[in-house]
Amino acid sequence: MLEPDVTRMAEALLAAHLPGRGWSFAFDRAVRRAGACHHGVRRITVSRHLAGRADEEEVRQVLLHEVAHALAGHRAAHGPRWRARAAAIGYTGSRLHDGPVAEERATWLGTCPAGHEHRRFRRPTRELSCGVCSRRFSRAALIAWRPA
Repeated sequence: MLEPDVTRMAEALLAAHLPGRGWSFAFDRAVRRAGACHHGVRRITVSRHLAGRADEEEVRQVLLHEVAHALAGHRAAHGPRWRARAAAIGYTGSRLHDGPVAEERATWLGTCPAGHEHRRFRRPTRELSCGVCSRRFSRAALIAWRPA
């Protein structure tokens, strides 16, 4: 989606659900999450990387997720109060992104002996084994890391 379209959508949702409360919208450079609600500065942000590759409904759901956080308050987390607010404004409740939103920007690439690839944004500080090959730590499934 184009940034101006995301901005218009975000501003419309803020006007509809948080009118006159001083909330604003911005993009951020997040590579591990889709969006965020910053209560201290009353700002909702969406990853610029996500916005560039997601379709309109995905971006809308991320925005609704964050608006629900603004409505429910910081202490609500993802508890019953937040879930009720989210459902009331049209959030479907589906998890949109399980992994990083900009995985191709990861700076470390790892490969296990079976050839499964793993990416990290920071250099791993300890030995890691492949979760595909073994559910528990296994020396037989150690990941070899190199700069991407």
